[in-house]
Amino acid sequence: MKLARYGDIGEEKAGLMDGDTLRDLSAHVADITGDMLDDATLNKLRSLDPSTLPTVSGTPRLGACVGNIGKFLCIGLNYSDHAAETGAAIPEHPILFFKANSAVVGPNDDVVMPRGSTHTDWEVELGVVIGKTAKYVSKENALDHVAGYCVINDVSERHFQTQLTGQWTKGKSCDTFGPTGPWLVTRDEVADPQNLAMSLDVNGKRMQTGNTSTMIFTVAEIIEHLSGLMTLHPGDVITTGTPPGVAMGMKPEPIYLKVGDVMELTIQGLGQQRQEVGQDA
Repeated sequence: MKLARYGDIGEEKAGLMDGDTLRDLSAHVADITGDMLDDATLNKLRSLDPSTLPTVSGTPRLGACVGNIGKFLCIGLNYSDHAAETGAAIPEHPILFFKANSAVVGPNDDVVMPRGSTHTDWEVELGVVIGKTAKYVSKENALDHVAGYCVINDVSERHFQTQLTGQWTKGKSCDTFGPTGPWLVTRDEVADPQNLAMSLDVNGKRMQTGNTSTMIFTVAEIIEHLSGLMTLHPGDVITTGTPPGVAMGMKPEPIYLKVGDVMELTIQGLGQQRQEVGQDA
């Protein structure tokens, strides 16, 4: 299934993609949140005949594909080719940082650069949404705890991230820096999360081309590691790192985002995002 949330900010309703048609799920679930991502509820939704659900007319705004996200956990330097372009050593363990939930927006909402930003960058990433509580799980059964997968743009302000003293979170948590969606693709439709092509364009120029096969730590290994540190709850989101092609890695000089730029990103089978870049007042 492809589950979506549509409507104005703060008023999103649950939807389901029937091919290219968005259908209303609100008679069955109020919203797509952690409390309905268990296998039993997803199986009930899966048993519905999509043709019996009301069609959503027009082209409504899509919200983040998961509402009321609990923890937004991020893995850094998790692609061997991205680590190489930045000159970073291959980490021995997954690098963890957090993105503030207030950064989360819909997949096609504007990305707004904060005041003073001169180093805003892009990162297409595979998002993992937890559906079942995970604590001390092994990598062998870790994927059983996944509700589904989605596209995430881990937008980053590199000066804030590296020069403002502290952890990466400062450059990762600005408002609008977490476009998520367009939909949550349930795990039964993703045969192998470690073989998904991904790309990101800026103003129509291909900047990132990659595949989840070059992850240093697999999705299962990440869940094993994180669940040994903290309990993962339904509705928690993990974004798993980016392939090469970010602005920070450009040679001889980075070219960062500017007002009016357009980012378009896609992951195989998980949909597309499009954001225009604006500037905070």
